[in-house]
Amino acid sequence: MVIYPLLWVVMSSFKSDSEVIRQPLSLIPEKLNWDNFSRAWVDGHLGSFFGNTLLVLVGSITLTMLLGSMAAYVLSRYEFPGNRAIYYMFLSGLTLPIYLAAVPLFKGVYNMGVVFPLLGPNSHLMLILVYVAWSLSFTVFFMHSFFRTLPNAVAEAAMVDGASHSRLFFSVMLPMARPGLISIGIFNVLGQWNQWYLPTLLMQSVAGEPKNQVIAQGLIELSVNQGYKSDWSGLFAGVTMAMLPVLVVYLVFQRQVQSGLTAGVSK
Repeated sequence: MVIYPLLWVVMSSFKSDSEVIRQPLSLIPEKLNWDNFSRAWVDGHLGSFFGNTLLVLVGSITLTMLLGSMAAYVLSRYEFPGNRAIYYMFLSGLTLPIYLAAVPLFKGVYNMGVVFPLLGPNSHLMLILVYVAWSLSFTVFFMHSFFRTLPNAVAEAAMVDGASHSRLFFSVMLPMARPGLISIGIFNVLGQWNQWYLPTLLMQSVAGEPKNQVIAQGLIELSVNQGYKSDWSGLFAGVTMAMLPVLVVYLVFQRQVQSGLTAGVSK
């Protein structure tokens, strides 16, 4: 059920348009049409979409993991007035569908762009900050539970040795939370790589050119902008190129993801 659709998409990317139409379920193409990938990459502007997506993801994942783990660590390991209120404020973000926030989000981004152009619509920095805000709730929720499973004896020993609170976090607790960081990092990468609604809402084409748009928008444009000239083989090639990076990332970190998800139970 899982392997067949993946294999079907990959093998269809090597077919010609006539093969895709005549034999849609066949897994073996008559010949390998490598030009499908070059056509999708160049003519379909998939190269620029990839570059924009990687730029946004590097910034958003870095900030999400840093800010989310710092907030989760403080909320899970320190008692202070308002601790639970702040934690539940983060959790409330999980209950709000992004569609309900579309109008105020767009209006806020538009108004921000009037004062600060780098934070307005069609800006990579703006999309990075929106991704961070969108991902923080689940990141804090996940890492909060993980930090609570870490032993107190190690933290107390580091404090006795003279470590400051920041040194304790970055040098001791954060490395111990590596399985959890990898797990939530994979979820954030998958969620932000496949995100379509937020970029469509906030990143529009400039003068008809996909200047700052990301990979999800590129695949949609590749499919709907064909008009009467269908390019199904190019579309399958684009889907394959968009799918393989996240698939490889998951396969490489599969064991760390599983250990991170089960760490709270085993301890």
